[in-house]
Amino acid sequence: MARDALLLGEIDAFYGDSHVLHNVSLRLGEGRLLALLGRNGAGKSTCMNVAVGLLRPRRGAVAVFGESVTGRLPEQIAATGVALVPQGRRIFRSLTVRENLIVAARPPASGTNNGWTLDRVTAAFPRLGERRNQVAGYLSGGEQQMLAIGRALMSNPRVLLMDEPSEGLAPQIVAEVMATIRRLKQEGLSILLVEQNVKLALAVADEVALLNNGRVAVEGPAAEISARADLHQYLGVY
Repeated sequence: MARDALLLGEIDAFYGDSHVLHNVSLRLGEGRLLALLGRNGAGKSTCMNVAVGLLRPRRGAVAVFGESVTGRLPEQIAATGVALVPQGRRIFRSLTVRENLIVAARPPASGTNNGWTLDRVTAAFPRLGERRNQVAGYLSGGEQQMLAIGRALMSNPRVLLMDEPSEGLAPQIVAEVMATIRRLKQEGLSILLVEQNVKLALAVADEVALLNNGRVAVEGPAAEISARADLHQYLGVY
């Protein structure tokens, strides 16, 4: 039976006095891709922040492969094998491409023969290899997104969280990013994907959870969710 790679159980989360997540439960299966969808402000990025320890929940539990990480610091959660590709990329703009990648390097889990190294990342993203000595702030938006993904992979995660990876990218670059996500899923990486491009998310996801006003409104297999006639209720035009 497949394990839960990431579990958020009955999460209540606040920003100050603002109650943002209400009893949210999410399960990401090992080697699966869970797409987290919803309108702006629905609570998607807040779920990401809770999962990686950037926001401590008031109530509920977070677990990575069965290990409780509730209340731990972000670096402690990262050490369990969780990596985040944040919205807006947040690369180190004054460092070179190579330095951005090296700073995130972490050895793979014991027993893993095909870990992510500098050579493997630049082979997966040839443009990063061509620009490895270039200052990252001068990269194009698409190249910066590839660098953000590559930097996360350098930590050799077991769980990869991706927050709006196609945001602001040209269609050709979006296709490359989504192809990369498919390839990572095929390699067995467990992925939680927040994505405003609903059609792309539904095409790559195994399961889907729809958030509405900080609550899980709908969840289930991607094929079933994509066939629902009431999706516009939660997502608007897509």
